[in-house]
Amino acid sequence: MTAENAPDTRDAWPELQPLENWQDTCSTVHMWTQIAGKIRLTLSPHINHCWGSTLYVASRGLTTSPVPYGSFTFAIDFDFVEHRLLITTSSGEQRAFPLGPMIVAEFYRKIMRALDELDIHVRILARPVEMEVAIPFEKDTQHASYDADAVNRFWRALVQADRVLKEFRAGFIGKASPVHFFWGAFDLAVTRFSGRTAPKHPGGAPNVAAWVMEEAYSHEVSSAGFWAGAGLGEAAFYGYAYPAPPGFDSYPVQPQAAYFHEKLGEFILPYEAVRTAEQPDRALLSFLQTTYDAAATLAHWDRAALERHPPAP
Repeated sequence: MTAENAPDTRDAWPELQPLENWQDTCSTVHMWTQIAGKIRLTLSPHINHCWGSTLYVASRGLTTSPVPYGSFTFAIDFDFVEHRLLITTSSGEQRAFPLGPMIVAEFYRKIMRALDELDIHVRILARPVEMEVAIPFEKDTQHASYDADAVNRFWRALVQADRVLKEFRAGFIGKASPVHFFWGAFDLAVTRFSGRTAPKHPGGAPNVAAWVMEEAYSHEVSSAGFWAGAGLGEAAFYGYAYPAPPGFDSYPVQPQAAYFHEKLGEFILPYEAVRTAEQPDRALLSFLQTTYDAAATLAHWDRAALERHPPAP
């Protein structure tokens, strides 16, 4: 499928609440996902660029996917349909508890207790990353909101974004990340690599070790994704390059609603502009393609060797 023949999916893209209406809930769920992500990070083999620690969009929410533990595996799932946290094992056991207004400290206690009951014993670095104020999870009584409708709507938006990002990823045969959810920044992302090494990243992400950023950006990238809009004020798609080649910020990116955000150093396309477009998939695909074009063309990637047009199903 291409942008030219993308189907009409307007009814599938949910209307989101303004971020200011559910910011407290977003922050709370963000902390919950960091706890689950850190459990996966601690127990999983280290994969380049921290790809082995991410979450994934699932049919009912977000999932760690199977995490190895001794001779079996387990998965942690956020069910945003029935609003519960579910832990299942390959041994056939499971534990669950409801998701609702709950302080982070209580969520942390519940998930660690559930793991212990399943004979899964893990110790994590129990404080958040990529946050200016990193309250230890077991002491966090500040974040406690849960607006079930807002969370469900955001997850349904993630489902649509995940679907289109995967379609976009299929056109690249060079090194590319999965489409995955980074719990550090609470964003869905996919990244393409030119194959060339990049200048050492300067770091600077709050409460993140410099080596993490250096390894994440060890090679030239063109990255795109979707997030709830913390720091921006509204849910949006983004596209950036590292290192950004000269002229990147003025490249003619589509659709018309897209713009370059000087402070963030990224192209931005508001979610609402996609949702209300005549063809949302086509609007988003044009943004993904032209932000990638900006990076690959201006930085002289070997595009003939890295790209393909997927055959029709």
